[in-house]
Amino acid sequence: MNQKINKNIQSWTLFLPEIQNLIKAKDFSGLKELLEDMYPIDLAELWFNFSDEEKLLLFKLLEPTRAVEVFEELDLVDQEILLGKLEDGSLGQVLDEMASDEKAKLFHNLPQRTVKKLMSLMKKDEVDKVEKILKFPEDSAGYLMNTDFIDLKPEMTAKQALEKVQRLSRLRRVENLYAFYVTDNEGKLLGGVTLRKLIALPPDIRISEVMNPVNLIKIKPKNDQDSVAKLFTKYDLTVAPVIDKDNRLIGTIVIDDVVDIIHKLDTKQIYEIGMMTPEEGKEIDYTTATPFSLVKRRVGWLIFLLIMNFLSATVLQTFETALATVVSLTFFIPMLLGTGGNAGTQTSITIIRGIATGDVSFNNVWRIIKVEIFAAIIMAFLVGIVSFGRAFFIGEGWLVAFVVGLSMCVLILLAITTGITLPLLSKKIGLDPASLAGPVTTTIVDVIGLIIYFKIAQLLLPQLQTLQ
Repeated sequence: MNQKINKNIQSWTLFLPEIQNLIKAKDFSGLKELLEDMYPIDLAELWFNFSDEEKLLLFKLLEPTRAVEVFEELDLVDQEILLGKLEDGSLGQVLDEMASDEKAKLFHNLPQRTVKKLMSLMKKDEVDKVEKILKFPEDSAGYLMNTDFIDLKPEMTAKQALEKVQRLSRLRRVENLYAFYVTDNEGKLLGGVTLRKLIALPPDIRISEVMNPVNLIKIKPKNDQDSVAKLFTKYDLTVAPVIDKDNRLIGTIVIDDVVDIIHKLDTKQIYEIGMMTPEEGKEIDYTTATPFSLVKRRVGWLIFLLIMNFLSATVLQTFETALATVVSLTFFIPMLLGTGGNAGTQTSITIIRGIATGDVSFNNVWRIIKVEIFAAIIMAFLVGIVSFGRAFFIGEGWLVAFVVGLSMCVLILLAITTGITLPLLSKKIGLDPASLAGPVTTTIVDVIGLIIYFKIAQLLLPQLQTLQ
């Protein structure tokens, strides 16, 4: 049969032709052996290449634990296909083995009638765990948590604690084996101990003697997921406890789920900066994307920005006579507006990133403004000199060159001030700062920049002063 493929160079594209050939030859034993070599995520990524019947066949050939891992990686559409085709016994086994947070995500997106049917196939304690998660909002820590955890008691010895971990991890799937939390008989959180530390302890030492405090890293279920991601980043966590109002441990959040949240937040920000509908950080997947879905996410912002750019045309029309009188003024409009837009975007992206990481807040806003404004003055001076030189050396005269250089200085100051103000203002009024970055900043700078440019020209150029 086939040699096992080195997993360090594994890619689903290497497996696809062989899987298709094995299905065609009905070599199910060979297919089962090949599937054992694949990571669940790789199998999930090639899933769309198969028919519904082939998907069911592949899924049934997986050993139970691997089947659950693959199921959790599949898109909702493919999960629903399997849910509709699996027998009740197999379906109940898959659902019981799934992590509680993954079941909650699945049920959240299914029709209520389907959810009731699936819950009827599950064990009572598994249903309770899922319902505990589903009562929290989708963007909360409670929705993100996993209720399958192993807690220890302070009076346990290290040996007893390890035996409990081994026993329970054999009986059920536990996502978190990085660290364990210590609770009293009422379930109240007392401390924590890592697996590494637990293994190295003398067998007879009490957990109460070695557990670490967790006061700084306790998470309330109603906390938003953005704050959870910041907490994990700040303290380099792999797992964190979720507690109720009475300090009882009700779940844990592991780094795998937080990485997904960070990825969604970053994706959402990138799409918003690019002026596309973010759809809660859902990535555009070109394997399933349609022209209509792309138009839906982009066209609204394009029309909005087009309408805003009508203002630029209005400004140019207002100063049409000035442009006709000193035609050379038109040469420098693209240079001025392009540089101003770049300066504004640079600043707004820096501020937005600082807000996202917690580096920028209203507690230190004045220091940030002072630093940015001082930097803006220096940059305005340097870029203004370059602009003056450019205009002067192409033979437009020192006065036109001075108008260009001075306008560039003012425009850079305006752009950076706008890049600071818009994200902070949007944050203050409860909007997403990323939604006012990029093209919106550029459009505002374009319109006001044109007005500034022509007003300076009217003040300093003799041939335009009679037009004021």
